[in-house]
Parts: sequence; structure tokens; C-alpha cells
Amino acid sequence: MTFLEPITLTGRHVILEPLSHEHHDGLVAAARDGELWNLWYTSVPEPEKMTAEIERRLEMQAQGSMLPFTTRLIDPTTGGPGPIIGMTTYCNIDAATPRVEIGYTWNAESVHGTGTNPDSKLLLLRHAFETIGCVAVEFCTHFMNHQSREAIARLGAKQDGVLRSHRRTSDGVLRDTVVFSILEHEWPMVRNGLEHRLAKHR
Repeated sequence: MTFLEPITLTGRHVILEPLSHEHHDGLVAAARDGELWNLWYTSVPEPEKMTAEIERRLEMQAQGSMLPFTTRLIDPTTGGPGPIIGMTTYCNIDAATPRVEIGYTWNAESVHGTGTNPDSKLLLLRHAFETIGCVAVEFCTHFMNHQSREAIARLGAKQDGVLRSHRRTSDGVLRDTVVFSILEHEWPMVRNGLEHRLAKHR
């Protein structure tokens, strides 16, 4: 299996599906849940820009630098796919090492704190370490995004450092980027921690 094979990953609370244009309306509804595009320290597309964002991610997939997913809730009554709640990706793909970054992630405000994020991360990390054979998985976030930094640290990732004036945001302002990673030998402990957290959200 290669990094770029689209795959559906199913967890306890969420299903990660290969991103497609058919997800547009559900993604718009998810972004409107909390008006997430107004958070200056993260990058969530406005409703009228969702088509362009889907196309951007699919183009990066075609170039081999990203594998994008749409995140859905699992319907508790049927066990099947429920409403769309957000997006996530494998990005900065390095097939030679191999290693990936998990990033460009956002979820509807109403599902924050419900176990959907750790479930999504467990699926992506398990696939990266146990199927793809990654030696490391990376996470990057805006220095000022304290919520994201805390969430990444709770996963068990270690902070590698801060890239100062790393890139420009959509409004042209230079941002500092905090880099975290999980190494292959750390994965079993991280996996146990995530499974323990998810057991509290049954």
C-alpha cells in the first residue's frame, strides 16, 4: 500500500473518507457550525471558498504531497456514516524515509471535546505506523494556536521546536510554527493513551 492510495478508516466515533466534491455541502455546514473561518490563528475555508479548498487538496493529492480526508460522525443508531464534521489530511509526505505530517485539520465546533479528534488521530496514526511503516509522524501548528498546541501535546507528541517567521498566513502576516512529532518507538504508548481517552467517550 502506498501513501497515496485513498482509503476509508473507521473508528469508534468517526469515519475518515477520501475527500471528494460530493462532500461540499456537508463541509460548508460543518464550517458554519461555529463560523470557524473567523478564527484568525487557523485556516478554515469560508463557505464560498469551500469548492476551491476541495480542489486545492485534491490537486495536492494528484501531485503526491497530500492524502485528504473528510471526517464524518458514525451514526449511533445504525453504525453507518453520519453527518460530515470536518477535514483532515496526511501532508508533507516523505515516501523515502517514510514519514508524514497530519495536518490541515478542522472539526465543527459542536463536536469539540466529544472524542472525535482523538479518534481521528488514532486512525491516522495507526495507519501511518502500522500499515505504511512510518518512522515518525509530524504535527505543525500556529504558535498562537494554544488550543491546538495543547491538543497535540495531549496526544503524546513531543515538541521539536519553533520555526520562526516560517510562512505567511492568508492575510500576509508571518507566523511562527510549532513542530511536534511522534516517533515509531513512542507509538505503542501514544496508542494506549488515545485508547484510554476514547474509552471515556463511549
